[in-house]
Amino acid sequence: MERKLKVLLLEPFHSGSHKAWAEGLKKHSSHDVSIVSHPGSFWRWRVRGSALTLAEETQEIVIENGEPDIILVSGMIDLAAWLGFTKRFLGNPPVILYQHENQLTYPMPEGQSPDSSMKFVNWKNMVVADQVWFNSNFHKINLLDALPELLKNVPDMPHSHRLEEVIEKTCVLPVGVELSEIKSSGDSQNLPLILWNHRWEYDKAPEDFIASLKQLDEEGCQFTFVVTGENTPKEPREIDRTFGKLSKHLVSSGFLPRTEYVELLSKTDIVVSTAIHEFFGISIVEALSAGAIPVLPKRLSYPEIVPKRWHDFAFYPDQGMTGRLREVLKDVKSWKKNVSGLDGSMKRFDWATVIDHYDESLEQAFENSP
Repeated sequence: MERKLKVLLLEPFHSGSHKAWAEGLKKHSSHDVSIVSHPGSFWRWRVRGSALTLAEETQEIVIENGEPDIILVSGMIDLAAWLGFTKRFLGNPPVILYQHENQLTYPMPEGQSPDSSMKFVNWKNMVVADQVWFNSNFHKINLLDALPELLKNVPDMPHSHRLEEVIEKTCVLPVGVELSEIKSSGDSQNLPLILWNHRWEYDKAPEDFIASLKQLDEEGCQFTFVVTGENTPKEPREIDRTFGKLSKHLVSSGFLPRTEYVELLSKTDIVVSTAIHEFFGISIVEALSAGAIPVLPKRLSYPEIVPKRWHDFAFYPDQGMTGRLREVLKDVKSWKKNVSGLDGSMKRFDWATVIDHYDESLEQAFENSP
């Protein structure tokens, strides 16, 4: 297709992986991508309220640039409401919903109950969109399997008759990841460096990570570690309260600027996850691309990210994280050989690789629109 499409990308939660995805697509796409976004905070309010304010900003873009050819919208929004607010000035472009996450299968903190209204927003978004793209096959299956239960637990007039229609318009397009600047790590450090590069929140189970490190330290295992990502402890008191005696092994803690983070990846020997929720896993892809040895649970999206030939070396069984990490720390050099080539397999998620799939999918959606 020779024509450059005008793509309007809506990102109600412009932070973290959402932000990386939106800006990566704009940077790499051959089409003209305009981003309309809100800051990545107050996620419940974004779902409930962003439709109106994003519609107002969309009108300004349309006045300046004309009607878009296609809409690509990240899912933390009431899409039906947004389409209602924009109907008088938007035209009738095809609408694609990108599912970074969903509220039907997102694990709730202990003591909290899920908000059913948020679940139905997810469902209605899928109905009103022309196409629904998921960031992983795990996520797609996970959500589609949960929908029948949601749709039958209503007082009357269930929406179950629309389920097959929704299923037919789903597909998987993984998140693109900026990998060109990441270099594989070389020889191991004098003391192995363990990386935790996830959000420091309940759904990543950081307490399990700390418990394993404390046990291994008591056994006399030698290592250093670093925690980065959003919400990781930063202040000295917070670090001491979180890690206690482990603090003597801590190289750094807290979110890092991109250049420092990339430099850190090149020194990392081992990357660890104890997550109970992961629909894709940008941080794991980055670390594996740098040659880190994975110590991951065999669940969620991870078996999809790591090709099958490395599964025996990448994954620990349930409750087996401490044992696997102990094995790796005893012989880092051999474990590096065990996962040789895994770094190169991550290139399939590089924006340079996946962008053609995105652009072609956008073009097909435009060409097939009424």
